[in-house]
Amino acid sequence: MLNPVKFAENGPTFSRIIFGVMKWGVWGWNYQPAQVLRLIEESIEAGVTTFDHADIYGHYTTETLFGEALKMKPRLRDKMQIITKCGINLTTPNRPEYQIKSYNTSKAHILASVENSLKYLHTDYIDLLLIHRPSPLMEADEIAEAFTALKDAGKVGHFGVSNFTPTQFELLNSRIPLTTNQIQASILHLDPFLDGTLDQMQQHRLAPTAWSPLGGGTLFNDLENPRVQRIRKVAKELCEPYGAGDIDEILLAWLMRHPTKIMPVVGTGRIERLRTAASASNMDMSREDWFKLWEASTGEEVP
Repeated sequence: MLNPVKFAENGPTFSRIIFGVMKWGVWGWNYQPAQVLRLIEESIEAGVTTFDHADIYGHYTTETLFGEALKMKPRLRDKMQIITKCGINLTTPNRPEYQIKSYNTSKAHILASVENSLKYLHTDYIDLLLIHRPSPLMEADEIAEAFTALKDAGKVGHFGVSNFTPTQFELLNSRIPLTTNQIQASILHLDPFLDGTLDQMQQHRLAPTAWSPLGGGTLFNDLENPRVQRIRKVAKELCEPYGAGDIDEILLAWLMRHPTKIMPVVGTGRIERLRTAASASNMDMSREDWFKLWEASTGEEVP
């Protein structure tokens, strides 16, 4: 069973593995509401109770798909946590008023986006709202006003950001407490280990969430890549001593070994892959094995 993780001292408690829903709809597997309901139920049974959304997923349709499933069994809402994101204006026939892809972090836009998400998801509150991307035009005070209004109205429990640099995070965090930064991090994307992003999370005692925690499929599709070959070789060698069924379990365990308690957002449509990810959360990888994989990724030993 998964041990839940607290994002921050006064933050929400979510499952260590987060189920990413981006491809559940028209951007991927085109599931019907009944199929989504089954995934939700099986996920909760496996201890993965947190679901990661964004308003733009499926060209603004995936929240509705999830909501239609939740409407079939409303009592499931009390057993789950919902994350959603806003701030990107996507050009799509579903939003004909947007002439160009852009960012909007104005108070009016944030409030309107949350109202839409609540309606589409068939819920009266969101557990965690993230600003999806930092905008060059974002005004920290205005975002804080929106967050405060949503908190006071009981519509959002906690707030965070996604894809923010350390300085961007610090700017907004100086106005209103944030609980997480959802970042790209994996054995193939080491930037946050080196650019201060994870240092900042540890400094504030916050748990980051990680999208594309297995490299977006590169580790399984680009098999001629020398870097991928090195990583796969070491990961396969570690499977037996750790009792892992496949390398994805090893590589998720590698990510979660970080002291910030990184929480992977696993974007799969198969419950078997989710159960594998859940198993990885219980794996205690040694420091030397962690560095074996780091060396495989960088192609050289540490200085």
